[in-house]
Amino acid sequence: MVTGLLVAALGTACAAEGTRPPGAAAAPPGQHGREAQAGQGPGRAQGPQARPDTASGALTAYVERFRKAQARRAAVARRWGLKQTPLLPPDPPRTKPEITFRKGFGVGDPSLPPVFTTVPTKDRVVFLTIDDGSDKDPELLRMMSELDIPYSAFLSDYLVKEDYGYFKRMQGLGVALHNHTLTHPYMPALSYEEQKREICGQQDVIERQYGKRPTLFRPPYGNYDADTLRAARDCGIKAVPLWSAEAFPDRMEWREWDRDLHPGDIVLTHFRGRGEWKGSMADMIRRAMDTITARGYAVARLEDYV
Repeated sequence: MVTGLLVAALGTACAAEGTRPPGAAAAPPGQHGREAQAGQGPGRAQGPQARPDTASGALTAYVERFRKAQARRAAVARRWGLKQTPLLPPDPPRTKPEITFRKGFGVGDPSLPPVFTTVPTKDRVVFLTIDDGSDKDPELLRMMSELDIPYSAFLSDYLVKEDYGYFKRMQGLGVALHNHTLTHPYMPALSYEEQKREICGQQDVIERQYGKRPTLFRPPYGNYDADTLRAARDCGIKAVPLWSAEAFPDRMEWREWDRDLHPGDIVLTHFRGRGEWKGSMADMIRRAMDTITARGYAVARLEDYV
């Protein structure tokens, strides 16, 4: 990944020698190259905002910024107790992949919102998703913000309504909030109309509290039937992501036969604390990220792919 970034920087610099690199101050209109450094001779040291005016200068500046950014990321990872610095995901795809039902997960109608556990991509990325809303640990917000790890939240109102503000703060940090029903029932036991009330009702709550109706829905326990998907479609849902692995503070649980991660896998966890787990939300993130990073994956933003 580092090599690719450096090559990209070099290509940019060579294509337009003297072009302002990202993050450097622009020269005032009418000033270019050394004209912008009036009064500075060839031997004078330039200030920190001076722009490199050669391809090699642009590349050197880029490498230095990248090195400092990586050092900061490594320091944050150590402070939060991670064994390795999380890997950086690639840029989001220009075109989102086509999402279809996972084989064996359909209900006989391919026009319904597809149910899947893995996003079709060759990128070495996985997606972290957190369900329900029971534990509202402020440490989680700080940790994920400082580590700059993207995740998606699937919320149930009967738990979230205890503190809508917590998830508002989460949304303000860039987290997308999705639908996990009003009361977290076993959906196949309900009629179509009852399922629709659970899903559409939560759509209304999220729109009222957070300003946007979700397009993603996860049924409680991962259980659904044809009525679930019809109700989801009728409530504006476009896709139904399940999961391939689940993270806990003391272990990972696997749903695939090889007990491993794969490009595009969705990782599930829950808003839980020490009262229900052998550890905190921060402990769970450490376990999940150590596993993800050790296996050569980065965490990407689910909404960039779906």
